[in-house]
Amino acid sequence: MKRFRRHGHETQRDRLKQELYQFNKTVEHGFPHQPSALGYSPSLQLLAIGTRSGAIKLYGAPGVEFMGLHDENAAVTQVHFMPHQVELVTLLDDNSLHMWTLRGHKGLSELLEIGRFTLTGPPGAPPSVTRVTSVLAHSSGELLLLGTEGGHVFIVEVPGFRELEERNISLDQVANSVPEDYIGRRNLEHVESLQENPVNPNQVVLGYGRGLMVIWDLEKQCAMQHIPATQQLESVWWTEDGEYIISSHSDGSYCRWMVGGEDMNDDEEKSDIPYGHFPCKAISKIVQLPTEGGPPFLLFSGGMPRASYGDRHCITVIHGKTHVALDFTSRIIDFFAIRDGPQFSDPSALVVLVEEELVVIDLQTEGWPVIQTPYLIPLHSSAITCSHHISAIPLKLWERIIAAGAMQYTHYSKKPWPITGGQNLAPDPPQRDLLLTGHEDGIVNFWDASGVCLYPMYKLSTAGVFHTDSDLNDNMNQGTEGEWPPFRKVGCFDPYSDDPRLGIQKIHLCKYSGYLTVAGTAGQILVLELNDEAAEQTVEAKVVDLLQGQEGFRWKGHTRLDVREEPVLFPAGFQPFALVQCQPPAVVTALTLHSEWKLVAFGTSHGFGLYDYQQRNNVLIKCTLNPTDQVALEGPLSRVKSIKKSLRQSFRRIRRSRVSLRKHHVNNAAKLHEANARLEAELAEMELAPVQRKIEARSSDDSFTGLVRTLYFADTFLTDSSHNTPSLWAGTNGGCVFAYMLRLPPAEHRAEEPVTAHQAKEIQLMHRAPVVGIVVLDGHGAPLPEPLEVAHDLARSPDMHGSHHLLVISEEQFKVFTLPKVSAKMKLKLTAIDGSRVRRVGVAWFGSSRTEDYGESGLVVLTNQGDLHIVSLPHIKMQVHYPCIRREDVSGIASCVFTKYGQGFYLISPSEFERFSLSTRYLVEPRCLVDAPRQSFNQHRPPSFGASSPQRRVMEHALLNDESDFPFHFTH
Repeated sequence: MKRFRRHGHETQRDRLKQELYQFNKTVEHGFPHQPSALGYSPSLQLLAIGTRSGAIKLYGAPGVEFMGLHDENAAVTQVHFMPHQVELVTLLDDNSLHMWTLRGHKGLSELLEIGRFTLTGPPGAPPSVTRVTSVLAHSSGELLLLGTEGGHVFIVEVPGFRELEERNISLDQVANSVPEDYIGRRNLEHVESLQENPVNPNQVVLGYGRGLMVIWDLEKQCAMQHIPATQQLESVWWTEDGEYIISSHSDGSYCRWMVGGEDMNDDEEKSDIPYGHFPCKAISKIVQLPTEGGPPFLLFSGGMPRASYGDRHCITVIHGKTHVALDFTSRIIDFFAIRDGPQFSDPSALVVLVEEELVVIDLQTEGWPVIQTPYLIPLHSSAITCSHHISAIPLKLWERIIAAGAMQYTHYSKKPWPITGGQNLAPDPPQRDLLLTGHEDGIVNFWDASGVCLYPMYKLSTAGVFHTDSDLNDNMNQGTEGEWPPFRKVGCFDPYSDDPRLGIQKIHLCKYSGYLTVAGTAGQILVLELNDEAAEQTVEAKVVDLLQGQEGFRWKGHTRLDVREEPVLFPAGFQPFALVQCQPPAVVTALTLHSEWKLVAFGTSHGFGLYDYQQRNNVLIKCTLNPTDQVALEGPLSRVKSIKKSLRQSFRRIRRSRVSLRKHHVNNAAKLHEANARLEAELAEMELAPVQRKIEARSSDDSFTGLVRTLYFADTFLTDSSHNTPSLWAGTNGGCVFAYMLRLPPAEHRAEEPVTAHQAKEIQLMHRAPVVGIVVLDGHGAPLPEPLEVAHDLARSPDMHGSHHLLVISEEQFKVFTLPKVSAKMKLKLTAIDGSRVRRVGVAWFGSSRTEDYGESGLVVLTNQGDLHIVSLPHIKMQVHYPCIRREDVSGIASCVFTKYGQGFYLISPSEFERFSLSTRYLVEPRCLVDAPRQSFNQHRPPSFGASSPQRRVMEHALLNDESDFPFHFTH
């Protein structure tokens, strides 16, 4: 009978787990790492980005996002949408072509790969014969023209990837038609560009690397005209009236050629070198777009004078007498222009993909301002050093943050976002969520993390409190009046921190009071409050000596930051009013804020302190340094000195000599990001790899035993079971827990009488494992509510009648103690065999997917193996576990942050967060629909190609009618 009851209970519990827990990776926020290709569909109004890792990402209106991943571990080199259809083709650097489609399924669209193809040449032919260098998606929607390294053009029917051998254009055919006197006749080189005549789909121009361009008639299968340019060809553009071809070349020139008539000599058309007379870099792409009743827009990338500005990443825009060289922050991948209306309408926006961000320029507003992007934000404009998530923000605070941010974004265009494809069908977010990211340059970014788009709300800079040389550097390399070329800097990516000590390491925001505290690399802790108006004030530093006069210790790390003594004008938003400076100025490793008690607790590798920010006094200073712990005095930056310090010195020295290092920023930013993550992991444990061992006692001589890992405020029972009192708890790397009883004056005397602290408890864990979390459970076994949460009627009052319990989470086990006696009650070992250790822990609420008013609190745990565990409260039993992050991904594990409702974020690259959910009720993921264009495909097909194939007609019908089970998969 007992066995039957137990089995029934387990079945019921398993059913409940299914109602509460479900793991999903839902969406990627930020900017794709290492983008390599760009595509755009005017008919779908969708943007596509391919990456070096083989990902393909589609973006439309805000919230409309799709992602696919090629099976091959190869970079995407080109992306082409099929005109007026929902398919696109990708070319990888392994020479394979892939067909993707947006297929309807249960009322939503999904991105699916439906075919792949690789050109095969005749037996014994060299690989260059079929190595694809240029792709043209023909306006018929049925053909791909593939230009190759060997000079051939292959014509392939899609979606089935059937090669039309009788229509192929061989190099011999072209070479035999070239006039005898053309200097490059014997070696035309590869096919650099393929362009279709906008007014005659039967005609295409074949552009060869040596410079020759041939207008070819697809119906007659013969050359119609030869354009004998002699400079190395970079790109070709056919004007929309079909009358001219514009070519750009490796010497920084471009040339306009008239279409029609007989072949011309190369001296009949004069080339223009916009930035001559000295040698210039290649113009890699050129576009000319007409306007109604005015001069055309001419846009081209590159062409800068090689000696003076060869390191600049520029796109030039020329319209009438207006000439601007847009100077970007990193290497240009590709660009395109958007036009609001039909053919020949004025271009409305220029979209530019560079290696580290997406920039959109408003071409219809005077001054051509930048349009704020609602997605694809470069999170890593300065390297991310920490993150903090706050759920369910009150509306009043939300609106005040938005208002402060609006004042910072006045330089952006007022035009709406121009990429509007698809429909966002996701429900409105149930609450307002904030994600705060701290950065290496002392900036804290506030992001709207409520929905699919991670949208920038407000930017806080802490550098103004201190003396730095950032102001000097900000004024360098700026365009001046009358400068030639006429540079204008665009983009926000700037990974070069002027002072590494500014880096933000910990953040804590109270959503009820609006108080914010941030702590940095050099032991600085700022307390800020939200002000709707700009204010000028002086911030005085309160120095805290965490060594407490211990002799024989000498700090070998960096010095503290110099605080400005003069008043500083702070803009509307969060403004600092108090500053605590730790001595030695080590990295702040723990931080917490209690806005109801007006207290901030902070910890470093030397000890911890308590600061009263109402009276601006120190309440408590505790040194936790082990006398044998010399490593803690070397300073954390010395541990990554070879990577970070040398890089920064090089960056700063080279910036001041006005020479750009942007060519190398990708590896540098990644190295800095990796160094930050490894530093954090190294502080947590002085070894990064998983260790195969059983839990065993650690020596007190281990390095960093005094490092403070966690701080926690609680109103609980410390001295006896009948009187609760405010308390502060601190856990260290050496497995020690300190508890201090706090005496707070009555509210009417809070401003005058001091807050006092007395040590009440000290717990030493037997295994000396680092303490990573502390939670006090009330009489019902529920975690204590946040400060002011009860006062705002957003949580029930904690049960103060039953016994409270203390839950101490170490790297290796979860242990529950009774309060106030602090006797061990129960424990759960994470593992005793495979070396798993707790890296991140948080308390979350899991609501049932079936019953609206039921839910449970649980601990969310991330281990050094990259696994997620949910542990029940108060009985600390393992509920579920899921693999989430590769265990080799030290950066991702170190960057993980949990939300209060069972979601989380971690960095999958320096510029991207992966969002995941463990909850069945709270799920943020893209839900979107893209309709196929309803135009007739025959409108865009040249007459010679006849009716559309049966395969194409069936496919069109399936896509338009949402037939989700249609099996159109073609694999070659």
